[in-house]
Amino acid sequence: MQELHDLKDEDLRGLAPEAVTALAQQMLQRLRHQDSEIKFKDAKIEKITFQLARLKAWKGGAKTEAMSAEQRRLFEETLVEDEASLLALLRQAKVEAPASSEDSAKTRSAPRRKPLPDELRRVVHHHEPENTNCPSAECGKPMTRVGEDVSERLDIVPAEFFVHRHIYGKWACRCCQCLVQAPALPQIIDGGMPAAGLVAHTLISRFVDHLPYYRQKAINARSNVHTPRSTLASWSGQAGAALEPLYEAHKRFVLAARVLHADETPVAMLDPGAGKTKRAYVWAYARGAFDAVPGVIYDFCVGRGARFPIAFLGAAGNDRKGWRGTLVRDEYKAYDSVLSAVPDRMAAGCLAHARRKFDELLRDGGRSAVATEALQHIARIYRAERQMILMTPDERLTARRESTRPLWEQLHAWLALERGHVPDGSATAKAIDYSLNHWPALTNHLLNGEVSIDNNSIENLVRPWAMGRKAWLFAGSELAGQRAAIVMSLVQSAKLQGHEPWAYLKDVLTRLPMQLNSRIDDLLPHNWQRGSEATRGSLQLL
Repeated sequence: MQELHDLKDEDLRGLAPEAVTALAQQMLQRLRHQDSEIKFKDAKIEKITFQLARLKAWKGGAKTEAMSAEQRRLFEETLVEDEASLLALLRQAKVEAPASSEDSAKTRSAPRRKPLPDELRRVVHHHEPENTNCPSAECGKPMTRVGEDVSERLDIVPAEFFVHRHIYGKWACRCCQCLVQAPALPQIIDGGMPAAGLVAHTLISRFVDHLPYYRQKAINARSNVHTPRSTLASWSGQAGAALEPLYEAHKRFVLAARVLHADETPVAMLDPGAGKTKRAYVWAYARGAFDAVPGVIYDFCVGRGARFPIAFLGAAGNDRKGWRGTLVRDEYKAYDSVLSAVPDRMAAGCLAHARRKFDELLRDGGRSAVATEALQHIARIYRAERQMILMTPDERLTARRESTRPLWEQLHAWLALERGHVPDGSATAKAIDYSLNHWPALTNHLLNGEVSIDNNSIENLVRPWAMGRKAWLFAGSELAGQRAAIVMSLVQSAKLQGHEPWAYLKDVLTRLPMQLNSRIDDLLPHNWQRGSEATRGSLQLL
């Protein structure tokens, strides 16, 4: 039967009434089907549009104080995935609809993505027409290349294993019957299978990317490389022992600072005798937040008592009296003993901790006029401090005397006044007392331009341990925890210096067996310069 839209008036004149009725019914049925499809498509577009609008509302209305940093990061990643999925569905649903001028304008005004880094390897693909003669029938002459359009797409090659084959030539004198051969290059793991790059990759995977050994084993197996968990652990153990002298040198560097930040975080440690885990602690010490050469060092300890930081800070370099300077810390009582253990140690408090006391009063929909006003006072102080980040210590101290000292004086007077209006033992009284009782430490930075107003910098440097303990679950032993502290100290300090962790660790592990003890400081993160491959023997990839 002919298509209905192709029928003409003369075609219908010769048809019987029954045929005309059948055609009319067929046309009506088709119209109903098309109407149903349009309604379904409109409903689908409306549903996707609603979901996309709701997603954008969530994205714009997310409260940073309502969730932890890790939850917020996961929330944002999920939003990006969902938004991309919904936009793809919406484009698919509108595939037959012509693009409006408004959509075209939005596309043109969309911000450009960040360009791909110049240091990435480029694989160039040339695309030219098969025929470069003029397509015009009247011409047909060869055309001239007048330009080009370039587009870039990011790609990846998964981790590739390869083998270093070292060939040591043997040279013999037939007259003297003597044999000469180049000495074997020293390796970080003598007589073992892994090169420095593989050992560094194993350490980075565990202590930076937080991959347990069983996951590394499965990943390596996809490349047909068999690395049992015990083998990976053995490599890490030997590398950690080799890095210990560098760790001690790094410790001397960090403890040479006049301003230190300190914090601690719990880590589970296996207790084989009890058949379960027990709580251990990682103590973190970092050079001042305004220090021109940053650095952090970790100390794995079986407890949280004051004796652990006292032992660590009391063994700085060759000075038996221990480290001296200003210690930025929270109000954990153990730090009182640490500060009194050596003369000339001063305490600096953390404004972020004082702020959290008031912020807790407003959580879960709570209402507190005192907390709201306290947060406003503290916000003004932080706004002023942000203008001083790039100043020298002397300039910062002068600026604080002129701009932030009056704000602190106003805050103190207001807190003292409000304390008399709230009952003892209340949550508001405890929040106010925290600031008033520790006022000298909180305002120590007003006397020293090198001191930060809070301890946030060290808290950020402790975060990798919090992420790691969720992946590894626990440290296998005290020695394992100490090895982790060695690697984490060097790698995190390398990141602070802007170094790529694997490149730094691989180069250090390659050079360390040949490094003189008197020049061990050359391998510290703040002194490191990539070694020359030309000095390490020839490399031929087969």
